[in-house]
Amino acid sequence: MKIIILGAGQVGGSLAEHLASEANDITVVDTDGERLRDLGDRLDIRTVQGRGSLPTVLRQAGADDADMLVAVTNSDETNMVACQVAHTLFHTPTKIARVREAAYLTRADLFDNEAIPVDVLISPEQVVTNYIKRLIEHPGALQVIDFAEGKAQLVAVKAYYGGPLVGQQLRQLREHMPNVETRVAAIFRRDRPILPQGDTVIEADDEVFFIAAKANIRAVMSEMRRLDERNKRIVIAGGGQIGERLAEAIESRYQVKIIEMSPARCRYLSDTLDSTVVLQGSASDRDLLLEENIAEADIFLALTNDDEANIMSSLLAKRLGAKKVMTIINNPAYVDLIQGGDIDIAISPQLATIGTLLAHVRRGDIVSVHSLRRGAAEAIEAIAHGDAKSSKVIGKAIRDIGLPPGTTIGAIIRDEEVLIAHDDLCIQTGDHVILFLVDKKHIRDVEKLFHVGLSFF
Repeated sequence: MKIIILGAGQVGGSLAEHLASEANDITVVDTDGERLRDLGDRLDIRTVQGRGSLPTVLRQAGADDADMLVAVTNSDETNMVACQVAHTLFHTPTKIARVREAAYLTRADLFDNEAIPVDVLISPEQVVTNYIKRLIEHPGALQVIDFAEGKAQLVAVKAYYGGPLVGQQLRQLREHMPNVETRVAAIFRRDRPILPQGDTVIEADDEVFFIAAKANIRAVMSEMRRLDERNKRIVIAGGGQIGERLAEAIESRYQVKIIEMSPARCRYLSDTLDSTVVLQGSASDRDLLLEENIAEADIFLALTNDDEANIMSSLLAKRLGAKKVMTIINNPAYVDLIQGGDIDIAISPQLATIGTLLAHVRRGDIVSVHSLRRGAAEAIEAIAHGDAKSSKVIGKAIRDIGLPPGTTIGAIIRDEEVLIAHDDLCIQTGDHVILFLVDKKHIRDVEKLFHVGLSFF
């Protein structure tokens, strides 16, 4: 696939890295020559220096025969104009734009071929807000991913000493919970992936990824660790777009406080939000945190744009007694360094956004793609189409499907029912199939499995 990426920042660079390793023809456009040189030295891609919204620059990047334009510069307006130019002059089939400003996103009639021709809108702030909201709703989870509009969920937990299943084989999960269908999809032990088998023994400190129907998630979590109490009090450091959206989404069910430095922003948040308490000050102010009883907070969330400020305020909040701290980290290199110590969960907006982008770039009918454990593996939701003649999976039992090495099927969502995978389960047309890959180089093979042959048409 021939793809032009506008913007060589962290999202554009990460996307180029993912796609270049999958035999795509990638061209990255940016005004920053140094960034382009760095990417060009590391990856097998073309680079073009210039403003991505200009027709001459797009033509130089190969827009005449490009399959897709992905506009992820820091400017909403540049991204939208680039899609308009690609549509009008080059008839680019698929145009994806990152748009951050909520005022644009609330107008559904703004983005179609008669107005601004954007096929897929990506809002990193909304993606991250939804991600954090799911973590708040599942105390003790390291990662929570929705499949088939939330019918099934994949949850990562750290196994603790004293958990009922720790020290036991995975096949005993069914004995512990005879009425609950679940499957362990992946285990990470000392930073290395393990493909789970029936005789795999769960050890303390393993990161265990399991899939189940949404209603059964809490029961399965109790097998791996002592269940945390439900969250009630949330403190948010940073009243920017993510902080505002998150407070708006959860304030009706939790006691929410926002700490924000800017007096003008505080006034805006006070006028906009219903029950959230807005405090003007620094989240690194020890006296302010003590005054606001930080020791009683169930979760402290550092959501500013400054990694160092987020890290320091999170460490302080934890030291002063906050039960759990979550921190947004924009520099992916920091994420593995800090997660799991005093900071419970480090959230990378880039990785969350990449998953959304990849779902629209993959071939085959791929609904969603999610990075597991900060990119070490992937979970994919694919829809099976066709019939036994035209499809490589329809009508076949899972044991008879030629899955690539390191790939497993975790569950199938059929209509409203979540079916946990077992060897003799047959795939039917319309099934949503959840797959896990510990080796991303086999993604193309998974896509080919879900291609429909010409006989179907």
